[in-house]
Amino acid sequence: MNTPRVYIVDGARTPFLKVSGEPGPFSPVDLAVQCSRPLLLRQPFPLDSFDRVILGCVNVVADEMNPARLAALRLGLGEATVAFTVQINCGSGMQSIDTGYRYIRDGACDLVLAGGTEALSHAPLLFRDEAVAWFAEFNHAEGLTEKAQTLTSFRPNFFIPTLGLEQGLTDAFVGLNMGQTAELLAHIFDIRRDAADRYALESHERLAQAQDQGWLDGEVQPAYSSDGTVFQHDDGVRRDTSLEKLATLKPVFEPPWGQVTAGNSSQVTDGASWVILASEAAVEQYGLSPLAEIKDTEWAALDPSIMGLGPVLSATPLLKRHGYALDEIDLWEINEAFGAQVLSCLAAWQENHFCKEILGLDAAMGEIDRDRLNVDGGAISLGHPVGASGNRIVLHLANALRRRGRKRGIATECIGGGQAGAMLIEIV
Repeated sequence: MNTPRVYIVDGARTPFLKVSGEPGPFSPVDLAVQCSRPLLLRQPFPLDSFDRVILGCVNVVADEMNPARLAALRLGLGEATVAFTVQINCGSGMQSIDTGYRYIRDGACDLVLAGGTEALSHAPLLFRDEAVAWFAEFNHAEGLTEKAQTLTSFRPNFFIPTLGLEQGLTDAFVGLNMGQTAELLAHIFDIRRDAADRYALESHERLAQAQDQGWLDGEVQPAYSSDGTVFQHDDGVRRDTSLEKLATLKPVFEPPWGQVTAGNSSQVTDGASWVILASEAAVEQYGLSPLAEIKDTEWAALDPSIMGLGPVLSATPLLKRHGYALDEIDLWEINEAFGAQVLSCLAAWQENHFCKEILGLDAAMGEIDRDRLNVDGGAISLGHPVGASGNRIVLHLANALRRRGRKRGIATECIGGGQAGAMLIEIV
């Protein structure tokens, strides 16, 4: 019996917008709605045709619980449309696609709207536990005398908050922030600072070229804020950067000797992305033109302190299952959490000991041609809105394959907490 085919038939995303130290113009649901309105308007089927709406989101804001459902209702998809939110850190946007893919493959659904959204600029400021305990004690104090006594234990630093985003980017199990895990990989695989900076420069140059050539125009939909401001492009690209400028930046996570800087790390960003998934029956019923077919997916887990190697552990089983060598994949999208992290993945595939002992192979897998990797830039230049990135790289992979007349690609990302996801797609 043949496995039912699952297609990506369309998709869109917002521009990815840099966080500037204050709440941005869009909440997670705002972002999700902004790019899906034009996407849905160009579809030939009724809005209530979706069987599921699945949305990845990590930093859900307090007044938008289950953002998938809120987005579905605001988009007019119908009160009867089931919508739910998924969260697996950096893989959330890909997890939404994988969940929809499995619904369709198993015959439970025909049309699924799968996306990811993140407004990191709206990450909360948090009071420390000592301050929370004091506020609770003051709230329970009875009468003016008892409240006055409680006031004597107040400390001014109770009003100094901690950044929720900073806590969220620190692994609670191993106690390392994400930048420190990249430093660890750089040490293990001997990734030099100049190599990471060179990779970062390449990411900016490739995104700038993609913008100038109009290669992202159909993928990126303008976003309109309430004050009438129009956001049309990813604003993280640094067109004037150079190796000399990147070399002047100080290490952020392990000063003074570390090599991971703000210049060779992914940018903190707001953004959203969606894809529409369809069964063969839906493609025939509505006359849809698929972008690509999802062939397979894989998830993996590893030590959180080296989480950046996750793409190697998730993509390799896909290659083995389908009998492909690295160079038989026409294009790769490896989410650029850090320059050193991506370069460490490439180095791991070239190392005999790693491939034999960790991957169970007979020898090193070999080298990925850099001309096939992140061909239009990545998170270092356009940003990493955590819940959306996994969705964006799948959508962009499909578009880049079609533009270049190529057939097969893998999108993969490392995931905070020591996990990873990978998706194999082919152009129809």
